[in-house]
Amino acid sequence: MEEEILACIKEEDVKYLEAGQISKYVFPMPREKAHKKNVAHLIVRIFIMSITPEGEIEYLVQKRSKNKRSYPEYLTDSASGHVEYKEKIDLDYIRENALRELHEEFGISSEKVQKVLFQGLEREKDNLSPEIAYIFYGLVDYDVELRPDPEELETEGSKFYKKSELEGLMDREDLVDYSREHWIQILNTDIIDLFQEKEKEKIHHYVGLFIGRFQPFHLGHLFVIEEIMKNYEKVKIGIGSSQRSHTKNDPFTAEERTQFIQDTLDSVGLISKYEIFEIPDIFNAEKWVNHVVSIVGYFDEIFSNSEWVRELFKNKGYHVGKELEFKMEEINATRIRRMIANEEEEWQRLVPEEVELLIKKFDGIERLKSLYNENEET
Repeated sequence: MEEEILACIKEEDVKYLEAGQISKYVFPMPREKAHKKNVAHLIVRIFIMSITPEGEIEYLVQKRSKNKRSYPEYLTDSASGHVEYKEKIDLDYIRENALRELHEEFGISSEKVQKVLFQGLEREKDNLSPEIAYIFYGLVDYDVELRPDPEELETEGSKFYKKSELEGLMDREDLVDYSREHWIQILNTDIIDLFQEKEKEKIHHYVGLFIGRFQPFHLGHLFVIEEIMKNYEKVKIGIGSSQRSHTKNDPFTAEERTQFIQDTLDSVGLISKYEIFEIPDIFNAEKWVNHVVSIVGYFDEIFSNSEWVRELFKNKGYHVGKELEFKMEEINATRIRRMIANEEEEWQRLVPEEVELLIKKFDGIERLKSLYNENEET
């Protein structure tokens, strides 16, 4: 059997997950080694519901196998498991891991899953090592066939429960505490309202919000802003992680990034049609949207190609605009920073001319070369 490689993270870097920065901080480690060395790693936990034709909600609860090292024969969520490492990990990939676990443990294929909603991050610690849990709520077809894996769970107690039956489980000692908290929350939630597609209210096209780190500002960012301006009178631009600078992932200061944006947008005739706001990280996904709104104020719709940002704003009931796609594999800040550090002149065609000039003015080329060399040395 092929050894499972986990997505691990240093304890001091866990806070960056709250800001949606995953790939930059996770690293691979074999499962047994991670557990032995007590290394924090990412897991998924998914809670599944179905709605009968009569409108009754049913809840899929798993009873863990008696062979499990932690919480044997306990009742818990619907499915859970480790996030397998790969080079580029984002929220979509983590969601795929949750669906994989659901299929492996209950035989439910993704075709039977109507919707999966990201709910947040939680720090947990089992009997083995610290775990960072990505929590999802999911809705499946009411007539889905369950094919539980007896190696993973106890088939007799692993099933859909009616609301009254689930309520009866809440006081049981053999219910895992962190799952209990979510089942109680779910029991107090209007599930039909949670999962149904809400009819969009008519949006006033006055102010669009666009958030990014702009390390550096590039032609993809400019494309998105110009697309927003086709329908909006004004765009508010939020500079994320504004307090961070002079690191490999965040080399430029908030003031430098502001000047990147100002000089570029003024040059293309958008003077007075935009506002720029600095948004420092607070490393709390639950409070982050309210934090952003407290800084930028009113807006009609938010735009972002980050699934992390989109999910957080959707969960708070904000209008989220469609993804505005550009050649992200070619035009992305990580690639541009690496090219600058490696003295590959091709980076100059991926940023506006104004940004190129400012990077040179700020001695950004030498800064990036130094930061990348420091990283290699450590």
